[in-house]
Amino acid sequence: MATHPANQLDGLSRSEVLRASPRMFESELLERFSRVHPAVPPLLFGPVILLALVEGIVHGAGWGTVAWVAGGYLFWTLTEYWLHRIVFHFEPEKGIGAKLHWIIHGVHHDHPNDPLRLVMPPSVSVPLAALFVWGFYLVLGSPGFMPFAAGFLGGYLFYDMLHYHVHHHRPKTALGKRLRELHMRHHFQDHERGYGVSAPFWDHVFGTTLRDRAR
Repeated sequence: MATHPANQLDGLSRSEVLRASPRMFESELLERFSRVHPAVPPLLFGPVILLALVEGIVHGAGWGTVAWVAGGYLFWTLTEYWLHRIVFHFEPEKGIGAKLHWIIHGVHHDHPNDPLRLVMPPSVSVPLAALFVWGFYLVLGSPGFMPFAAGFLGGYLFYDMLHYHVHHHRPKTALGKRLRELHMRHHFQDHERGYGVSAPFWDHVFGTTLRDRAR
């Protein structure tokens, strides 16, 4: 059962509250699974992505592998945008829906700098990934579904690592700084815009770009 966050962080400064999220579950096991070191996604998904690429080539994808990977990545960016916009920001005001929203995404907006809650827990990401890959197999068939899945999962892994990076570090490149600025503005300026984290161009396509700040 989820615990109620109220009063768990009383007495902390704002920066400490942003960094230290409260317990989410009464169960020690569930609570442990809700916190994830950022090294976990690459360790889990890196070998799977590589295997899917190799298997796709071996089973006949050939030069089409590049197109399948690109298509899978593009499909991931759309998935990222709509998951963030429709699922993560579906915000019921009370009841079980409100609790689920807080567990899924609300806790991240309340405490966005907790380093152990910046990547998706494997208890969620692995079943979802398996479901998507199964769907790719049903729709695309073999061998195309394997490099397509590699592109999709590669896009997910890039998103997860980028999300950790823009919250936990200060990027040095112009692109990194821009992506960090847009995501921080989503958190602290307007959480109903700026849904694209790794691919903000979809906000331009679907009309959810962040409005320019007043000078």
